Amino acid sequence: MTQRIAILGAGVMGETLLSAILSSGHPVDHLVISERRDDRAAELREAYGVEVTGNAEAAAGADVVLLVVKPQDVPALLQEIAGSVAPGTTVVSLAAGIRIEAIASALPDGVAIVRAMPNTPALVGEGMFGISPAPAVTEEQLAAVVTLLESGGKVVVVEEALQDAVTAVSGSGPAYVFYLAEAMIAGGVAEGLDPETARILAQQTLVGSAKLLAGSEETAEELRRRVTSPNGTTHAAITTFDERGVKAGLVAGVAAAAARSAELSAPQ
Repeated sequence: MTQRIAILGAGVMGETLLSAILSSGHPVDHLVISERRDDRAAELREAYGVEVTGNAEAAAGADVVLLVVKPQDVPALLQEIAGSVAPGTTVVSLAAGIRIEAIASALPDGVAIVRAMPNTPALVGEGMFGISPAPAVTEEQLAAVVTLLESGGKVVVVEEALQDAVTAVSGSGPAYVFYLAEAMIAGGVAEGLDPETARILAQQTLVGSAKLLAGSEETAEELRRRVTSPNGTTHAAITTFDERGVKAGLVAGVAAAAARSAELSAPQ
């Protein structure tokens, strides 16, 4: 039986999931999205042919409810839909830092809760979702969530205690890649390239390298070694990176992001 999916929140990520789920073949008449603004609702109906309604109405009768709103808006949203979510419903929260316990305390008993950390490459179908199920979530319910989110990228299942690490590696990770791109472009310009040529060179190098890494059985370390000839140009660059503490700085940055995630998600 085809599940009825409700997406609560029609921002960028909400629309991204809407588009991805429909592209995966899920029937539009089994999907609903919530939006308060009339003009935005009209846009979504026109673009996707989807039902657009209020939060409580969307949640009522849904098998899976995706919470795709800002963290600060979650408490009010949970209060609004508490009377509409039936036991047996799976609620998936994509709001950063909101713990399963906080969601469970606001909803009826018997609701299956899954916490998820997405990232922005989901916008191009290459997202990374780290998800954590509550203990009561069944294998069938978890499998349904994995299948649903795989429409927007890849999914890994981790214990909730590791969500801060997931946030630090993949949630914030796209910014690290963009930061590296900035540095590569700046380095190229400093060596005489015009900014546009430097951008194209850096951008395609990152795209190609990511595809190579994703499609290889080799580790990142081994792939790096393969293009690092002794005393060659790459060796000169890597040696300089090590001397300047680039790798150590990145590792420390991931640790700082994880620590900040823990602070933000701590009970108030």
